[in-house]
Amino acid sequence: MREFRAEDARSEARRLIHDLLGERHPTAALLLSEAGAVFGEERVTRCAELAQGAMLTRRSSELAAIAGLLVGTGVLGVGWWSSGRSGKIPAPDEVLAANTAIEPWTDLTVLEMLAAWIADDSADAAWGPPIASVDLNSWQAEDRVELPQDAAPGRRLVVAFDAGGRLDAVVVERPDGRLGSNLDFASLRYSRAAEAQWSWGVAAGLGPHPLPGEDPDPYAETVDQRAAEYLRQWALRHGATGEQVGPWWQAKGDVIAAIERVDWMWRSGEWFAWWRATSALLGGDPLQLADRMDDISSVP
Repeated sequence: MREFRAEDARSEARRLIHDLLGERHPTAALLLSEAGAVFGEERVTRCAELAQGAMLTRRSSELAAIAGLLVGTGVLGVGWWSSGRSGKIPAPDEVLAANTAIEPWTDLTVLEMLAAWIADDSADAAWGPPIASVDLNSWQAEDRVELPQDAAPGRRLVVAFDAGGRLDAVVVERPDGRLGSNLDFASLRYSRAAEAQWSWGVAAGLGPHPLPGEDPDPYAETVDQRAAEYLRQWALRHGATGEQVGPWWQAKGDVIAAIERVDWMWRSGEWFAWWRATSALLGGDPLQLADRMDDISSVP
């Protein structure tokens, strides 16, 4: 069942990325080429530098953020990059140049933060500014937002729930005559920029994603062979097939490709320890790898 859900997600992502960018099998080279044509070679060169500086397990997320910026720029225009923002928040160009995340987005990388900005700005352009934000970890529908003074029964109010995510709160009259609101979960929608970011990441997968002109190739760097074979055999013992795991892992590209094929997130909870250990294997820090190998050795 988990495998079917994973494939359903990939199929939907490929459909969306084809609709948005005209490609079903996205590559880093094609993405950067298209981004350069839309928001400029200088900006895309800087974006590629930031993606190159990320851990290999994070590169696909950085490239997905560039996909969001590509589609969002197509919606809002290239002037979005140089437009000042309210208060002390600098223009996107300044953030890209400084490579410094800004409060309250410091838990995101700079590219992810810019992608969140353009996803929200695209949503505002499509549906108007939201009156409030809600946390959809709670699916309570009633009276989640404060109503404006001109609220009237039947009116739909735009509410944000995520970067680029919107849904409607419908104003209703309660039995006691007061006005309230019900969230209409069927109205849930995402801006085109947010859809592009999600769909590129899922359709392209973890990688490998070599960048144009990248030398040396980080995916060709060798890994600790003893730890690699232990993790490979662990995966086989816990339900992965030989085709998914692949042959002996010699280089980081072999590990990345195996992680992608295994689909560990759709498996049982103990696979999280495997993910942490393979991430440490790719990171190359001997002390961190030793700690993660100790963790997974205690997993039945």
